[in-house]
Order: sequence, then structure tokens, then C-alpha cells
Amino acid sequence: MNASLSSELFWLVLTLIMTAIFWIPYIVNRLLETGIFKALWDPYGQTDTHKDWALRMMRAHQNAMENLVLFAPLVILIQITGMNTETTATACMTYFFARILHYFAFTFAIPLLRVITFALGFVVPMVLGISLLGI
Repeated sequence: MNASLSSELFWLVLTLIMTAIFWIPYIVNRLLETGIFKALWDPYGQTDTHKDWALRMMRAHQNAMENLVLFAPLVILIQITGMNTETTATACMTYFFARILHYFAFTFAIPLLRVITFALGFVVPMVLGISLLGI
């Protein structure tokens, strides 16, 4: 068994970890805004935030989660089929940085950067898919 990760899997794991921790700042904000008891004792998950940045951060996190559905299976298919190339490795690295930049651009309301990084997050799965199809 090969104990080292391919570049594609390395960037996928980093992307998964990064996405998994995106919730922390906006939940800490929620705890500070409403108090720990109210935030923890909300059976319907409806404690609203009063900070626009926190709302945008929540949306950026949701968007990152939605896009993993496209990215992760393609990376896994690249690995399973052994179709790893320098292009697929670079694409996976690009995806990681595009998603982290998108998260901050969305959070801090940087319009052009948000759109560019979102577009990169769309292009990478297309590159991986095209690579898998041999096009």
C-alpha cells in the first residue's frame, strides 16, 4: 500500500479540512452576539446574527460545501483511474486557493475577487472532468 498522497489527494484533503473549519468564526460571533446559553439552547437553529460579514461568511461556507460535491468525486476518480498529471495536480492546488480566497472575498464583500475566485472554482472541476474524458 502506498502511504504517500498524490498531489491531487493532498489538495483535496487540505480543501476538506479548510472547508470543515470555515464555520468556526461565524459560530464564535454568534456565541458572542447572543450569549452562550441562548446560542446553545436554540432548538430550531434560528439565532440570527446582526453582522453582515457573518451572514456572508455563512453563505461562503455553504457555497464551499456545495462545490465539494463536484470537486471531491472528480479528484477521487482521477486517483482511482491513475490519470494524475501535472495539469490535474495544478488544478487541485488552484481549487484550494480559489476557495479560500472566495471565502474571504465573500466575507469582506470584495466583489470582483469574489466572482473571479468563484469562476476558478467552476473551471477546475471542468478541467478535471475533461482530463478524465481524455479530451
